[in-house]
Amino acid sequence: MSDPLYRRELLRLAADAHGAGRLSAPQAQGEAFNPNCGDRIIVTLTLDDHGHVTALGHETRACVLAQASASILGQAARNLGRDDIRALRDAVTAMLKGEAPPPGTPFDAYAAFDGVLDYAPRHRCVLLPIEALLKALESDGADPDPESA
Repeated sequence: MSDPLYRRELLRLAADAHGAGRLSAPQAQGEAFNPNCGDRIIVTLTLDDHGHVTALGHETRACVLAQASASILGQAARNLGRDDIRALRDAVTAMLKGEAPPPGTPFDAYAAFDGVLDYAPRHRCVLLPIEALLKALESDGADPDPESA
């Protein structure tokens, strides 16, 4: 497929759908909506005593780009806290402006979005699951991990 927005790697990530579905007893929930295209993501979480993710579920009614991004989070968010996810958001935002993708497995999977760089309106699609995850982490009321502050 020659369309950079729907490369094989992105389609595979979206099809993998890691973390798809809502958790049955979440401790936190966050939602993000893109009014420009109608994409909507709901993230549900369970957390440890330090506010780190122990399980993540997502309900993603969105384009392939948002689905692929949500799948990366579904696979990789375990043991991460607010500061980690904020750093990921900042790294993905920078990558979408031409910088290197986030380092380290599995977040290096965001390199598959390099074809989105020239489509600024689609950047929000990639970031939407991260926004929903941050809203969930910020809604739980737990104190941030003192070691990461």
